[in-house]
Amino acid sequence: MKISAIITLKKDVLDPQGKVIHQALDGMGFKGIDEVRQGKYFEINVKENDPTKAKEIVEDMCKKLLANLVIEDYKIIGTQ
Repeated sequence: MKISAIITLKKDVLDPQGKVIHQALDGMGFKGIDEVRQGKYFEINVKENDPTKAKEIVEDMCKKLLANLVIEDYKIIGTQ
């Protein structure tokens, strides 16, 4: 089963890479953008048929390795 997870910096943490992307987009003529925040996206194939258990496995991965919980949030976004 494929589970997706998005890791992003917490709102109160500065995002210098997002700032650079925002400036580049502005320089390319994309106006009206208030803010850009960047993050990480993972697609993980888990050998588990129960969607609830599969999400729990990926959540455990996020807590233990994929996300730095001091400065990052994570969201499990789906199963396939």
